[in-house]
Amino acid sequence: MKGSAIILGGGVGGIVAASLLRKRLPAEYTVTLIDREENHVFAPSLLWLMTGDRKSAAISRPLHDLQKKGIEVVRGDIERIDAVNRTVLVNGQSISGDYLVVALGAALAPEDLPGLDAGYSFYDLKEAERLRGQISTFQQGHVVVLTVSPVYKCPAAPYEAAMLLRHYFQTHGAGSQIRISFYAAEGGPLAVAGQNVTEAVLQLLRERDIAYHPQHVIQAIDTGARTLHFANGVEDSYDLLVYVPAHKPPRVIQESGLLGQNGWVEVDRHTLETKVSGVYAIGDVTGIPLEMGKPLPKAGVFAHGQAKVVVNNIACKITGKGSLMEFDGHGECFVEIGDRKAGFAHGDFYASPSPAVKVARPGVRWHLGKVAFEKNWFRTWF
Repeated sequence: MKGSAIILGGGVGGIVAASLLRKRLPAEYTVTLIDREENHVFAPSLLWLMTGDRKSAAISRPLHDLQKKGIEVVRGDIERIDAVNRTVLVNGQSISGDYLVVALGAALAPEDLPGLDAGYSFYDLKEAERLRGQISTFQQGHVVVLTVSPVYKCPAAPYEAAMLLRHYFQTHGAGSQIRISFYAAEGGPLAVAGQNVTEAVLQLLRERDIAYHPQHVIQAIDTGARTLHFANGVEDSYDLLVYVPAHKPPRVIQESGLLGQNGWVEVDRHTLETKVSGVYAIGDVTGIPLEMGKPLPKAGVFAHGQAKVVVNNIACKITGKGSLMEFDGHGECFVEIGDRKAGFAHGDFYASPSPAVKVARPGVRWHLGKVAFEKNWFRTWF
């Protein structure tokens, strides 16, 4: 039995899909992973990189290490996707497969807002390192944490960042000299998870004296005056700007014909198959509407679970063994708050009429759980 499966993207979903497909498929079946980056970065640990609790080498691994598992790894920019023929053009070379799994994630677009580059992000490795260098010398002033758009990956991350920054400054002797404000484009913290989760996070912000301003959509940044101008007429100044940029599908996905009306790849929410037979999409690149009207959050936990479903179903179709599975919308999330403590939220995001999510009180056990998860991630997949 000969054939091939192609996985686009070396993030959480792509790593899981490629690794499990290699285990489930016959040896003569080729599994190829394509990514533009040299290394896989474990995104949940970027917050720890920001605060100096991790080094970059500790949270990244070369994608080519996957070759020892029998996965073919191709590094390069994907120039074109021909979904109908399950073919991609990369480095000027055409690569075709029997199955195509799109796991390219969401592209960060800080360039969409002029002046945003005067601030610092923590959503990729280089930016998190830049921010770490900046906060190490920051002694006084106003820190503004800003979400440019209400749609971004890891909905807890900017809230974790605000609380971790508060703890960092307090433990480095500058706490009383620094004011922190959070301006959110969204209506509330982790709102899709339900009011109980939102209220729990709001309470954590209040306890740390972090001023929270929801439904403030940034319109312009005056970098000379260090002033933020919001669409509702509000203005505020900053001394240090920490931001989450707008997210959008990668350019090659925008040109692929796979996008739905919500601007992201449209899939069956249970099988993750796109409108093209044999082509699947998982993780942040997808737009899955929930019954309540909001989209399924963009988070690694969902990409992980979706990859397992897609792998199982592809393997069943190829080998004729096993039974088909459906993605059930379950997910969980650690919420770091500083002082080696974290909260934990988990539940069914496909529940009707709205997600059924529980939140656990923050404590050391959940922080240690995230540490263990980080270690287990690299041990399992690399």
